[in-house]
Amino acid sequence: MRRRTLLSFASVGVLGGALAACGPAVTGKDTGSGSGGGSSSSGTVRVGHVPSSLFAPLYVADAMGFFEDAGITLELTPLKSGQDGIPMLANDQLDVMIAGFSAGMFNALDQGLAFKIVGSMGISPGDPENSPTALEVSQKLLDDGTITDVADLKGHKIGVAGGPGATGGYLLAAMLEEAGLTLNDVEVSNLATPDQEPAIVNGSVSAGTPSAPFSTAMEEAGVASPLAVPKKGTTGTGVLYSETFVGGELAQTFFTALAKGAQELSADGTQSEEVYSILAETLGQEVEVLKASPMYTYLPDLAPQPDQLEAMQKVWIEAEQITYTEPLDVASIVDASFAEGAGA
Repeated sequence: MRRRTLLSFASVGVLGGALAACGPAVTGKDTGSGSGGGSSSSGTVRVGHVPSSLFAPLYVADAMGFFEDAGITLELTPLKSGQDGIPMLANDQLDVMIAGFSAGMFNALDQGLAFKIVGSMGISPGDPENSPTALEVSQKLLDDGTITDVADLKGHKIGVAGGPGATGGYLLAAMLEEAGLTLNDVEVSNLATPDQEPAIVNGSVSAGTPSAPFSTAMEEAGVASPLAVPKKGTTGTGVLYSETFVGGELAQTFFTALAKGAQELSADGTQSEEVYSILAETLGQEVEVLKASPMYTYLPDLAPQPDQLEAMQKVWIEAEQITYTEPLDVASIVDASFAEGAGA
C-alpha cells in the first residue's frame, strides 16, 4: 500500500501552518529521509499542488486508486500559489507541480530555471450561465448606469487574486479583450478571492474576478452581477515536470494515472456523487457547496495548450509583468509526449 499524504484543508488559514510542517519539499532542508532526487526510481512522486477543486483530476485519481494501481506513492505538498513551487520544481525538491501559471513562471524560464509544461488542467466552458470564473461588477454601479458593459470598466479598479501577473490576471485580460481593453486600461488590485465581495461593497473596487462559490454568493447577495466570462477554451493552469522527472521512469505512468482522473469527470461540469464526495473530503468543503459551484472542464488526455501559453505570454509582456520583451519559444518549454502517451 502506498503512503497517502493527501491533505484536507477546512480553511485557507490552515494552509499556512501545513506548509511549515511539510518537510524538505517546502523548507528545502534535507532531513535525511524521503525520496529526494531519486524519487522517479523509488515509486514515490513528489507533487506540489494548490488545494482547489480546479485540480480535481489529481484528487480523483488518488482517491480512486489510479496512482496506487500504477505502483506510485504520492507525496503531496500544498502550496499557496504556483509561483511558490517554481524554485522547488527547478531545484528538484518537487517532481511535479499542478497549479496556475504566472508571469513569474515565464520570468523564471527566461532566467534559466529548467522545467517543462506537460499538461493542462481546468478549461473554461465559456458558458455565461455556468462559468466557474466571472467578471463580477458592482450592482450599485450597474444600477446607476455608471457601468453598462465591459468597455465602461476602463479606468476602474478591479480585484484579482494574485494581481495582474497571476492566473487571474490572464483570465481578466481574456475577458477585457472582448471589449477591446487590456490590463493597461484598468487598475488591477491584488485581492484574495474572499476579500473581493467586501471590497465591492465598500467601493474600493468596481469589480472582481472571483471563482465559484464566491461569485455565486456575490450574485445571490445582490452585491454584483457578471458582465463577462472567459471564452470557451481559455485556461491558465496545468501540469509541470522538473527536468529530472521528465526523463524518469515514472513520468509517463504518473501522467497516465492523472489523465484517468480527468476521464472520471463529467464534460458538462455536473459530477457524480463519488466525485463530489472525494472533493469535499479532500478540500474540507460541503458537498452542497460544491454542487452549486460551476466547474471547469478537462481534456481526457490533459494535453498542454501552447496557444494559451502564447496568449498569456503576450498579455503579460504588454502589461510589463514579464521582465523580457522578446517572447520565449513556447515549443521549447512544452512537452506534449506524456499526453500523447496517456492513451485517452
